[in-house]
Amino acid sequence: MKKEKNAGLITFALSWVGRKNKKFLTKASKDCARAEENTLRGILEYAKDSEWGKAHNFSKILSARTSEELYALWQKNVPVQDYEDLRPFIERHKNGEENILFPGKPMMYATTSGTTKEPKWIPITSMYYDNIFSKMSKVWLYNFIEHRPKVFHGKIVSIVGKAVEGYAPDGTPCGSVSGRTWVDCPDFIKGGYSAPAEVFAIQDYTARYYTLMRTGIEQNVTLLIAANPSTIIELQKNVDEFYDDYVTDIENGTLNSKMNIEPELREVLEKNYKPNPKRADELRRLKAKYGRVLPKHYWPNLQVLTTWKCGNTRVYMERFNYFFPEGMLYQEFSYFSSECRAGLVMNGDDDNTVLFAHMHFFEFTDADDMENPNPHFYRLHELEKGKRYLVYVTTYAGLYRYNMNDMVECTGYYGTIPMIQFIQKVNGIVSMTGEKLHEKQFIDAVQEASRQTGLAVQFFVGFADLQDSVYHMYFEFEKRDITQAQCNDFTAKVDEYLKKENMEYAAKRDSFRVKAPVGHILVRNAFEKYKEEKLKDGGRDGAQFKMLLLMQDDAKHEIFKKLTE
Repeated sequence: MKKEKNAGLITFALSWVGRKNKKFLTKASKDCARAEENTLRGILEYAKDSEWGKAHNFSKILSARTSEELYALWQKNVPVQDYEDLRPFIERHKNGEENILFPGKPMMYATTSGTTKEPKWIPITSMYYDNIFSKMSKVWLYNFIEHRPKVFHGKIVSIVGKAVEGYAPDGTPCGSVSGRTWVDCPDFIKGGYSAPAEVFAIQDYTARYYTLMRTGIEQNVTLLIAANPSTIIELQKNVDEFYDDYVTDIENGTLNSKMNIEPELREVLEKNYKPNPKRADELRRLKAKYGRVLPKHYWPNLQVLTTWKCGNTRVYMERFNYFFPEGMLYQEFSYFSSECRAGLVMNGDDDNTVLFAHMHFFEFTDADDMENPNPHFYRLHELEKGKRYLVYVTTYAGLYRYNMNDMVECTGYYGTIPMIQFIQKVNGIVSMTGEKLHEKQFIDAVQEASRQTGLAVQFFVGFADLQDSVYHMYFEFEKRDITQAQCNDFTAKVDEYLKKENMEYAAKRDSFRVKAPVGHILVRNAFEKYKEEKLKDGGRDGAQFKMLLLMQDDAKHEIFKKLTE
């Protein structure tokens, strides 16, 4: 591969443009209430002449003289939306109609799973892309430089989706915004990536990860970006399985002929490789010394790792907390979804997302008020530290009072802008008879049971069985000789913790309305087997594969029933 270069140019350019755009966020932080009013007025002005804007009286709302009048008119004229409310309008855009939700048409769609069998097609406008995925992404990268000045002195391994996965009927592309951002970045920044974009077009996931790691492990990588921490597990699993093949390929300047890579992609990729016997020898020595070779061995200069760390993703973090070099910054990926890149983490490793008050308009309801059909809505500046809320966003991409179905906690303030941490999806709350069991409570219960019993768990998932009013809990234990009796004891510890932490669950258990949970022992690599099964059925890219750890889903439950010992 080409020698590392452009580190100084990348650092200088990102620092210049990142510092410039950070000033707008800093200015907004001085008066959050004013910033959010200006943002709402900006979105209303932008979309007032669209069909949706006219139908919802955007021009009338804009006539408000005060922020309180503005917000009162906003609430009165614009109801809360979910994707199914917006789907008919998005379908019209997909079929070529303009000026429906916003001026013109989307530049692309971000595809993601929905509550129905049909995926969500999230519109991305040029206005939204140019600001959120161009300007603010540069602030994100500049933030890395502030905390680790040498972060771009080596190569970047960044796990992104395919820029184009398909097309709407009118020819507008759909795919991954991260992939599109990668394609659109300047050539001198592309030179900092360890692998070309063609890697992410490889359909076979084993081959894709093989190529990514065969390429990356040859180089001095200083930045690793992977939204989902489960991807880190998969990358290292590929290293464990194919390490010797990497070494052979690096020595000879080849790409393993046994890997299932499309011929046209292989032809492009193989042009990048040259024999590198020196690096091959270094890698052989690492294996002779350590046995299992980890990122701290093959990437000792790694400066920054960023993944999601909040919500149920922390379960996976515990499986690789010893993988990386000491002194590396491990930063939360920020509160971020296909629907809305809501903000970014500014303060190193504190995991708190600073919301973009100058880019989106945010509303919230109290998490304890979720069953109220007419809850009180709070604006961003009204959030209180330590309280939990449900999130509603309004963006420059046609989402208006859009229910994110996310629970977050206000964790502090960046100036006057509240910071948040993601807690869980709201549909990660299961209630068979009113117990309202939270996914987070289940995660905490398993971790407490693990602490009490000394039994480490690599993966777990729970399902509500409405027919029998019982929770089935599936555990992949680290030790392979766990008996069913030990699993039963472990499950009882989980039950005890849940009864202590959730009074409604305790009441339903004590009254026998919810039976004692049933524990099951999963086969090795159960999560990976489950994911393979779902991907065969047309699931999303493996790098962006997500699942809840507590759910009521009979189809998924049936898959896990077959993955028990």
